[in-house]
Amino acid sequence: MSKDCREENAKRLLNDSLFIEAFDTLEKNLLNSWNASGVSEIEAREQIWLSLRLLERIRLHITSIVETGDMAKKLREYQI
Repeated sequence: MSKDCREENAKRLLNDSLFIEAFDTLEKNLLNSWNASGVSEIEAREQIWLSLRLLERIRLHITSIVETGDMAKKLREYQI
């Protein structure tokens, strides 16, 4: 897959209402589970925390594809 195609697909994903809804719903559910967990449920709370971090990393990775593509276009534009 070309870099331009990857960037366009990443932009489409980040702007897709179903994708946004899925990430927001997952994050909300994880936060609700974490808030409802007891202090003694250490392992469950750690798993929820790891899930939240993974969700964030996925979103950041897709965002970085878009930003890297934007930066590359500007560098080509200015011939740097």
